[in-house]
Amino acid sequence: MVGPLTMSASHILHRGRSVFSKLNKKYRQPSNSSDHIEVQQQTSSPSSSSICSFSTTTPSHSVESFVSTTLPSEHDTARAQQLFELGQQLLFGRNQSKDESAAVEYYRMATQLGNLDAQGALAFCYEFGLGIQPNFAEAERLYLLAAEKGNGLALSRLAFLRKYGRPSVKIDRIESEFWQQKINQQGPSALTWLLEAASVDNHDCCQYALGVCYHDGVGVEKNAIEAFHWYRKSAEQGNARGQGILGYCYGEGFGVERDRQKAMYWYRIAAEQGESVALYNIGYCYEDGLGVERNPYEAVKWYRLSAELGNAFAQNSLGYCYEDGVGIEQNLALAAEWYTKSAEQGYPWAECNLGYCNQNGIGVPKDDAKGAFWYRKAALQGHARAQHNLGFCYQNGIGVPKDQAEAVKWYMKSAERGNIFAFHSLGYCYQNGIGVQQNLDEAVYWYYLSAEENHAPAQLSLGYCFRNGVGVPKEPKEAVKWFYRSAIQGNALAQNSLGFCYEEGLGVEKNREKAVFWYEKSAAQNNPWAQCNLGFCYANEIGVAQNYELAVKYYSMAAAQNHARAQDKLGVCLQLGQGVAQDVKLAVRYFRMAAEQGHLAGQYHLANALEKGLGCEVQLEEASLWFERAAANGCRTSHERLQRLLARACLENGLESNYNGLFLGAIGHCAPAA
Repeated sequence: MVGPLTMSASHILHRGRSVFSKLNKKYRQPSNSSDHIEVQQQTSSPSSSSICSFSTTTPSHSVESFVSTTLPSEHDTARAQQLFELGQQLLFGRNQSKDESAAVEYYRMATQLGNLDAQGALAFCYEFGLGIQPNFAEAERLYLLAAEKGNGLALSRLAFLRKYGRPSVKIDRIESEFWQQKINQQGPSALTWLLEAASVDNHDCCQYALGVCYHDGVGVEKNAIEAFHWYRKSAEQGNARGQGILGYCYGEGFGVERDRQKAMYWYRIAAEQGESVALYNIGYCYEDGLGVERNPYEAVKWYRLSAELGNAFAQNSLGYCYEDGVGIEQNLALAAEWYTKSAEQGYPWAECNLGYCNQNGIGVPKDDAKGAFWYRKAALQGHARAQHNLGFCYQNGIGVPKDQAEAVKWYMKSAERGNIFAFHSLGYCYQNGIGVQQNLDEAVYWYYLSAEENHAPAQLSLGYCFRNGVGVPKEPKEAVKWFYRSAIQGNALAQNSLGFCYEEGLGVEKNREKAVFWYEKSAAQNNPWAQCNLGFCYANEIGVAQNYELAVKYYSMAAAQNHARAQDKLGVCLQLGQGVAQDVKLAVRYFRMAAEQGHLAGQYHLANALEKGLGCEVQLEEASLWFERAAANGCRTSHERLQRLLARACLENGLESNYNGLFLGAIGHCAPAA
């Protein structure tokens, strides 16, 4: 279990009004209705009829002494209270033996007469199967009707059910927040029914439910020790849900010292009673090796048992196992199927995962709009990762209209929940003025927050800021620090940038062997910048023995990824026959690839080949065009060659040269900023 989500009061109240309007339509039934929702695979019972219908059976304790078939309306309230009190006596065995089935009937009749406490108690009986077949859907319906009128028991249970779900009860964590806020406004007095039943009557279900209130701060202040106290009382009486949550307490050290062996003990006892949450938690323990030896195959077995009982958490975990092939053969279609089952129950992790599957065509046809749809479903429940992913969709127009301001809004919501990816994305937006006014100081702030949480891409970005003086003074040593932190986590771009720092002695003592080491690390991850740099090192004996064959190998790898500098370098090797059989025609092709991407050296080499007919027909007009482009980009040699070419053309045509010089630059090697 996790703590309650944080949401602004205005947002909660606004959502609450819409919740009520929908619930009034969905859950109000005519007074003469005999229909009700049954839990799947459960048999119906005469006593599980609609709230507004009398049972066709007669309880073992005669009703006639309390109510006649025609009740004067002015006496309804008193009679309803009498029926409710008799139900209390029978449910808890107060001054007489317990008879849960009879208690249900008295609660039902009191409910029809308008007793709100009876309605909440009747819902509780449906939820926990007290005197009647368990029926979460009917419990939910009754809770909603009672909660609308402020019944504390109903409010407390809805806060729980909407947060964690149960079979046939959909998770909606925004709505859960709404109900929790409503009961917290009433305070502990709203829990009188639970408090009395748990402490005076020693009722195991009520002890469990009271523990939940202390666990999540529902109507009372959060108190882990008090929650554990009530969970243990419930568990020791054999209550399966109490046993399962007691296992959680031991596993997480919640209200008691952590003891994962005891956690497994209680999980197994609860699981023997078919408690789906305990079954799920056993799977989780096997997946992560908590209190047991790690065993992904056992994890899948327990996840499946729970998932098939309708547990949304387990359905999501089983989907993950199928997606990544953990403990079972990978099957992306089944992964998406289980994610869907869980997402349709409102579990936000599954909604986010299903969004990712749709966006990337994992187990389902690729559908960006569906991806954004499921991200939104999870995001509205406060799921931080989904909020970030939805922001990314808006930033790039994936499945939704491009809206950079909307992207920043969702990034900010995600960041407020501590999502380190959102920290980094906000930094990028502020650095580049995406959806917000450019603010380099703010960019560095968000990068730093993410980098401090060991997020490798943010560490790389922060390194760039210090290297280039973006939002902070240039500090090469600080740049190297952040590049290193990112590089040791395997970030290929950071590894290349760190190699560059060692090659050039930026912020660190020059060490070309270390430069090659980091270039190799990055190149092994197929980073074209590092592959090109490594090729250059082999061609020029930088940190390694000269080896043109290896230079060509790495240039080719980068060139295949359309890396312009590598295409130009590979062209030079082909033209000169260095490390590869000479092929001047193929060299021209690579020069053209680089030139068309705006690479200065590629433009010069293409122009040179066109002027001299190296691997192609002599084409002076096109040659002058490429010399001109290279000269405009600062290539001194191209400027001089263009002047000569124009002068030659003038002389050949009997014209005077009147060509003005361009801005002079230089051509040479400079390892790129990754």
